[in-house]
Amino acid sequence: MSDWLKYKIEIRERLREFSLHILELSEMLPKTKRGNIINYQVTKSGTSIYANYRAALRGRSKAEFFSKLSISVEEADETEMWLDLVLSSGISDHIFVKDLHSESLEILKILSNMRKKSSL
Repeated sequence: MSDWLKYKIEIRERLREFSLHILELSEMLPKTKRGNIINYQVTKSGTSIYANYRAALRGRSKAEFFSKLSISVEEADETEMWLDLVLSSGISDHIFVKDLHSESLEILKILSNMRKKSSL
Protein backbone atom coordinates (compact mmCIF):
# COMPACT_ATOMS: atom_id res chain seq x y z
CA MET A 1 0.00 0.00 0.00
CA SER A 2 1.43 3.38 -0.98
CA ASP A 3 2.06 6.17 1.52
CA TRP A 4 -0.46 8.36 -0.32
CA LEU A 5 -3.15 5.69 0.02
CA LYS A 6 -2.36 5.20 3.71
CA TYR A 7 -2.59 8.95 4.22
CA LYS A 8 -5.98 9.12 2.50
CA ILE A 9 -7.26 6.30 4.71
CA GLU A 10 -5.97 8.05 7.85
CA ILE A 11 -7.82 11.20 6.82
CA ARG A 12 -10.98 9.17 6.18
CA GLU A 13 -10.84 7.82 9.74
CA ARG A 14 -10.18 11.28 11.14
CA LEU A 15 -13.24 12.60 9.29
CA ARG A 16 -15.32 9.69 10.60
CA GLU A 17 -14.34 10.61 14.16
CA PHE A 18 -15.10 14.26 13.48
CA SER A 19 -18.56 13.31 12.18
CA LEU A 20 -19.23 11.29 15.31
CA HIS A 21 -18.24 14.29 17.43
CA ILE A 22 -20.54 16.53 15.39
CA LEU A 23 -23.37 14.10 16.16
CA GLU A 24 -22.47 14.32 19.86
CA LEU A 25 -22.60 18.10 19.61
CA SER A 26 -26.07 17.91 18.07
CA GLU A 27 -27.31 16.35 21.31
CA MET A 28 -25.69 19.12 23.39
CA LEU A 29 -27.03 22.22 21.65
CA PRO A 30 -30.06 23.91 23.23
CA LYS A 31 -33.51 23.23 21.83
CA THR A 32 -34.18 26.90 21.14
CA LYS A 33 -35.01 28.50 17.79
CA ARG A 34 -31.44 29.58 17.09
CA GLY A 35 -30.03 26.41 18.64
CA ASN A 36 -32.20 24.27 16.35
CA ILE A 37 -31.19 26.22 13.24
CA ILE A 38 -27.48 25.97 14.00
CA ASN A 39 -27.85 22.35 15.08
CA TYR A 40 -29.41 21.42 11.74
CA GLN A 41 -26.81 23.30 9.72
CA VAL A 42 -23.68 22.19 11.59
CA THR A 43 -24.86 18.58 11.68
CA LYS A 44 -25.59 18.61 7.97
CA SER A 45 -22.32 20.23 6.89
CA GLY A 46 -20.19 18.48 9.52
CA THR A 47 -21.22 15.00 8.46
CA SER A 48 -21.19 15.90 4.76
CA ILE A 49 -17.42 16.40 4.91
CA TYR A 50 -16.98 12.70 5.63
CA ALA A 51 -19.62 11.57 3.12
CA ASN A 52 -18.12 13.56 0.26
CA TYR A 53 -14.59 12.54 1.15
CA ARG A 54 -15.63 8.88 0.99
CA ALA A 55 -17.22 9.57 -2.40
CA ALA A 56 -13.96 11.20 -3.51
CA LEU A 57 -12.04 8.07 -2.56
CA ARG A 58 -14.39 6.04 -4.75
CA GLY A 59 -14.00 8.47 -7.64
CA ARG A 60 -13.56 6.88 -11.05
CA SER A 61 -11.09 9.51 -12.21
CA LYS A 62 -8.79 12.22 -10.89
CA ALA A 63 -11.37 14.79 -12.00
CA GLU A 64 -14.11 13.07 -9.99
CA PHE A 65 -11.79 12.81 -6.96
CA PHE A 66 -11.00 16.52 -7.25
CA SER A 67 -14.68 17.45 -7.60
CA LYS A 68 -15.85 15.49 -4.54
CA LEU A 69 -12.84 16.65 -2.53
CA SER A 70 -13.75 20.23 -3.42
CA ILE A 71 -17.22 19.67 -1.97
CA SER A 72 -15.60 18.34 1.22
CA VAL A 73 -13.51 21.51 1.44
CA GLU A 74 -16.62 23.67 1.05
CA GLU A 75 -18.46 21.69 3.73
CA ALA A 76 -15.46 21.92 6.07
CA ASP A 77 -15.40 25.68 5.62
CA GLU A 78 -19.13 25.91 6.33
CA THR A 79 -18.80 23.69 9.40
CA GLU A 80 -16.01 25.86 10.78
CA MET A 81 -18.26 28.90 10.28
CA TRP A 82 -21.19 27.31 12.16
CA LEU A 83 -18.92 26.21 15.01
CA ASP A 84 -17.52 29.75 15.17
CA LEU A 85 -21.10 31.04 15.47
CA VAL A 86 -21.86 28.60 18.28
CA LEU A 87 -18.89 29.99 20.19
CA SER A 88 -19.29 33.67 19.21
CA SER A 89 -23.01 33.77 19.94
CA GLY A 90 -22.57 32.33 23.40
CA ILE A 91 -24.80 29.36 22.61
CA SER A 92 -21.98 27.23 24.00
CA ASP A 93 -18.44 27.88 25.08
CA HIS A 94 -17.92 24.31 26.28
CA ILE A 95 -14.36 23.01 25.80
CA PHE A 96 -15.78 20.25 23.57
CA VAL A 97 -17.05 22.89 21.12
CA LYS A 98 -13.75 24.78 21.23
CA ASP A 99 -11.86 21.56 20.49
CA LEU A 100 -14.28 20.71 17.70
CA HIS A 101 -13.79 24.17 16.20
CA SER A 102 -9.99 23.73 16.32
CA GLU A 103 -10.32 20.34 14.66
CA SER A 104 -12.54 21.83 11.95
CA LEU A 105 -9.80 24.36 11.14
CA GLU A 106 -7.23 21.56 10.92
CA ILE A 107 -9.50 19.49 8.69
CA LEU A 108 -10.06 22.48 6.42
CA LYS A 109 -6.30 22.98 6.08
CA ILE A 110 -5.67 19.29 5.41
CA LEU A 111 -8.39 18.95 2.78
CA SER A 112 -7.46 22.23 1.09
CA ASN A 113 -3.85 21.13 0.89
CA MET A 114 -4.88 17.72 -0.44
CA ARG A 115 -7.02 19.39 -3.11
CA LYS A 116 -4.15 21.68 -4.07
CA LYS A 117 -1.79 18.71 -4.46
CA SER A 118 -4.30 16.69 -6.46
CA SER A 119 -4.81 19.50 -8.98
CA LEU A 120 -1.14 19.46 -10.02
